[in-house]
Amino acid sequence: MRKLFGTAGIRGEYGKVISPEIAYKVGLAMATFIGGKGVVSVGHDVRLTSPLLSSSVASGLMAGGVDVVNVGLVPTPILAFTAPHLGLDGGVMVTASHNPPPDNGIKCFNSKGMEFTEKMEEELEEIIFNEKFTYAKWDDVGNLEYYPEVVDEYVDKLLSKFKPKRIRRKIRVIVDCANGAASNITPLILRELGASVLSINCHFDGLFPGRIPEPRPDVLEGLGRIAKTVNVDVAFAHDGDADRLSALTSDGRFILNDRLIAYYAKVKLLEKGGGVVIVSIDTSFAIDEVVEKYGGEVVRAKLGKTHEKLVEYGLKAVMSAEPWKLIDPDWGYWVDGIYQAALLTSHMLEEGVTIEELLKDIPEYPQVRVSFKVPNETKHRIVSEVHEKMREVFKNYESELSIDGLRLNMPDKSWVLVRASGTEPKVRIYAEARNTKKLNEIYEKTLKILKEVAGKYEVKIS
Repeated sequence: MRKLFGTAGIRGEYGKVISPEIAYKVGLAMATFIGGKGVVSVGHDVRLTSPLLSSSVASGLMAGGVDVVNVGLVPTPILAFTAPHLGLDGGVMVTASHNPPPDNGIKCFNSKGMEFTEKMEEELEEIIFNEKFTYAKWDDVGNLEYYPEVVDEYVDKLLSKFKPKRIRRKIRVIVDCANGAASNITPLILRELGASVLSINCHFDGLFPGRIPEPRPDVLEGLGRIAKTVNVDVAFAHDGDADRLSALTSDGRFILNDRLIAYYAKVKLLEKGGGVVIVSIDTSFAIDEVVEKYGGEVVRAKLGKTHEKLVEYGLKAVMSAEPWKLIDPDWGYWVDGIYQAALLTSHMLEEGVTIEELLKDIPEYPQVRVSFKVPNETKHRIVSEVHEKMREVFKNYESELSIDGLRLNMPDKSWVLVRASGTEPKVRIYAEARNTKKLNEIYEKTLKILKEVAGKYEVKIS
């Protein structure tokens, strides 16, 4: 079955997966989808092909009779923000998020600023693959308006939400924006909140010269060394479009993303007096412990689709999250890394603490999160066979989740997950245990299974 959309929109190498032609068709399909009238915002990240692709999307929208508000170079959270803030019918963001520089992609948002659901994406694919486009007549094509001022409006609104009631101590923060779309925004917001801010890789550059734009532990080792040297209370790092946030301690250690999720859950549950916390399938049992402690319930969902569960649970849900990503429905229905940085900074300022002290009551368990390059043509078959063998090797598992890959939960609260990436030609292994010895045992068994199965398809795992 032909497919354009993956875990997080359309994403892949420019000229192969994504092109001006595809971008135009997505814009035209979006216009057809919303009935050939209305207003949709279009924005893009810093990638070299992004201005071209966003212009193509806008052209498709206008050809279908929809007016376009072009907000230019913005982080994904701000593009999503435009829809409810300006009362629009939707938004389209051109970004490949944390992917390498040659890649690009497209994400579509509804009038609430929420990323399209799988069903909505399938409807767009149906329009595109069957060419069921609706074109506007010559005198009814869409208009084009530029509105970069929305960036300032987003900043003002976020500052008003998180301005500290009092500052117990002026904390020191270093921010690494990966030369991405938030380079001129996150440092400004944290400074306006009251922090002393140092910045690194905070000029726009679509080649991402400072580091690759995925804020994972190995990539941020350099930032960790700098953080330790310049004596900060926390280090923050974004991906290319700032829907993600990673944090490092004052001595440069990477903070497991699940601990941040657990902290956000604690904050929201204390605020709401209970509720449902939606997290992705690859998250730690540490979250469950915190959520249960504060009177909440954990529900797990597919990676990249926690927003769909958020809609399903309605007012019962206090938040949804996956590693690096948070949606707070009281702020908006989009993933927002800038929001995370502002929330953490505001709390640290009010309490006068380092990030370690802020998270002191959040548990931490050893984890492994590893990706292996596997061709798209074979990755799903390989993963399917791996799943069968996992059930045999870990035969004493207590429960399983198969909503996105296969996760086996063990009686001792360890777990392992294997899934095919929805955005890249990769297979991913995730695991957690209460001690390093057990973690290594689970990981090595799983890796052995993957190597054996991949070998049958002449794919080398290294």
